Amino acid sequence: MRSWNTRRAVRLVFVLAATLCCGAAVSLAGGNVLGRLYNDIVLDNYDHFLPCEKLPTSAEVKRILDEHEDALQAIRDVNPGHIFVEVDEWTCPGRADIIISYATHQDRLAIEKIIGGKTFFGVPYRLRNI
Repeated sequence: MRSWNTRRAVRLVFVLAATLCCGAAVSLAGGNVLGRLYNDIVLDNYDHFLPCEKLPTSAEVKRILDEHEDALQAIRDVNPGHIFVEVDEWTCPGRADIIISYATHQDRLAIEKIIGGKTFFGVPYRLRNI
């Protein structure tokens, strides 16, 4: 039979190990977990949370958008007049990403299906429910 102190020590070790595992999982997930959950669940938004130095150049973003105008039009056609696509060049001068604004959660799901990944042909994007 284990003594009370032994059981207490085992519990403490278990709690510390669980805490470390949770911390490691949060770190590996890219951090900012609470921000991601708030954006996704409460605001129905998506953010890439990339620093400026990880974004492509403004010229590269414009070139990719020009090359894939058909995909951009398919996104706009999900809910005509209620979906807007813009290039954000002001947040990170010289660098850019795409902001796609939409009206409903169903619009978001359709947009994500068209894009099919976490980038639009290599360009990080953000989704905004307006």
